[in-house]
Amino acid sequence: MFEGILLTIATAATPLLIAAVGELVVERSGVLNLGVEGMMVMGAVTGFGVALATGSPWLGVLAAIMVGALFSLLFGFLTLTLVTNQVATGLALTLLGLGLAGMMGESFVGLPGVKMDYVYIPGLSDLPMVGRLFFGQDPLFYVSIVLTGGVAYFLFKTRAGLTLRSIGDNHTSAHALGIKVIAIRYMAVMFGGACAGLAGAYLSLVYTPQWNENMTAGRGWIALALVVFASWRPWRVLAGAYLFGAVSIGQLHAQALGIGVPSQLLSSLPYLATVVVLVLISRNRRLTMVNTPASLGRPFVPDR
Repeated sequence: MFEGILLTIATAATPLLIAAVGELVVERSGVLNLGVEGMMVMGAVTGFGVALATGSPWLGVLAAIMVGALFSLLFGFLTLTLVTNQVATGLALTLLGLGLAGMMGESFVGLPGVKMDYVYIPGLSDLPMVGRLFFGQDPLFYVSIVLTGGVAYFLFKTRAGLTLRSIGDNHTSAHALGIKVIAIRYMAVMFGGACAGLAGAYLSLVYTPQWNENMTAGRGWIALALVVFASWRPWRVLAGAYLFGAVSIGQLHAQALGIGVPSQLLSSLPYLATVVVLVLISRNRRLTMVNTPASLGRPFVPDR
């Protein structure tokens, strides 16, 4: 039973981790994209539809990544080229994604999906307790861990990562040094969109291989909160994603055990935990400001 709980926690945490790591890169470049939820749901419906049509979950994953990146490109054009308000544009992107996904997925409701197979390594996957947890997960679980490590290495060990962080900290100075601020932000925004699309595909191809309207259920907003919770550090995002995954799974097990608490209250626990964490973080201004990109959410218009 304990092994099963750990497996379900990992499954619940993986889409949060993928989406949050992508958004972390976006925010490190100084851009605030609140459209994660919309990009995730678009990735979910696209991945499900393509996998259903082709019979290949991998083609579904690829399509979801592409749709997420394209959707984020719309956000980038509006906020980076036309210099619209990032908060309002992100919210509009979420509403657009939810509405468009609902329309696209109307014919998919009730259809059985194409589930991605789990990894099986003879000998290792059969080990007691740790076998399935470390050597028998779905492929995207391993992608999420590698992605986190790759982003951490890129941001803090490479020249390109230093350049991206410098843009997020002071885009005016970066521009004065000849750094192409807008071009780099476009790439960061598209990377974040691709990750959000991948996270959405995970929901419809691994977590629950089916399509339901609004199946992201606020996970995009939790991913945004995770970035702040982790103070813009990739490995802290990993820890936070698994913490929120444990809360999500914990409320399901509590309902199964028949604990005398209304099921609606138990279902709201992940979101209540998000609010509580953000309130606690906001009380410590020093912790909030220490890693916050100074140019986050601020528009940039290069000199002409």
